[in-house]
Amino acid sequence: MDPNESPKLTAIILTLNEEKHIEACIQSLEWTDEVLVFDSFSDDDTVALAEGAGAAVLQNPFENYAQQRNDALGVIETDWVFFVDADERATPDLGIEIRHVIRDKAENAWYVPRHNMIFGKLTLGAGWYPDYQLRLLRHGYASYERPVHEIAVVEGETGYLENPLIHYNYEDKAQFQKTQAKYTSYDAGILFEEGIRVKPHHYLSQPLRQFWWRYVTLKGYKDGWHGLRLSAYMAYYEAVKYWKLAQLWNNRLDE
Repeated sequence: MDPNESPKLTAIILTLNEEKHIEACIQSLEWTDEVLVFDSFSDDDTVALAEGAGAAVLQNPFENYAQQRNDALGVIETDWVFFVDADERATPDLGIEIRHVIRDKAENAWYVPRHNMIFGKLTLGAGWYPDYQLRLLRHGYASYERPVHEIAVVEGETGYLENPLIHYNYEDKAQFQKTQAKYTSYDAGILFEEGIRVKPHHYLSQPLRQFWWRYVTLKGYKDGWHGLRLSAYMAYYEAVKYWKLAQLWNNRLDE
């Protein structure tokens, strides 16, 4: 690349039925060189709305998140990639900062902080800030592993950006419960594969530990009643995780 030429950047949005969010997400990325919506065969208006908003669209069968991100990386040709979820918004200040680091800095990947909006409230405690996500990648220097809670493996140094993405995370309690139910099943499966067994005291000690970590160590108390409620919810789902782990072991014994 010509040293006087600015690196090219593609924003990639992975989608499945994101008609509610996709237009605003694309609009927040107007400062990038191109936006690619990498869709898992949505059956709502996601594709039409994305194309109408000026994004390129490719559809790709979904197996897991790591596979989908790696497949998306395989089709772009720009120097850099910025992964954004449909329920996230990039600010102009974040765009300026990203343009600066990809032009002037040597790191091959950058963590982006997030402002999480949970039940309509900016949540700065209980583990939801700074909530760093490794999203800005120099093309050819990173790949993803692990099906859920995927992680990026980067060749070279990484850095941390200052300006956050805005993440419209959980709209209401029902959405929160649905997501946590999914995560607890996945996390219980990991513990099961690692051979970890449930002991009676885990049903009390692990939720208490989770609550203390969220509310005290991660300063959930700074969000007042909102932080207390979220810390209590996460403590409850820690108990659910261990209950599901016990069920996996019981099913093994019944086979």
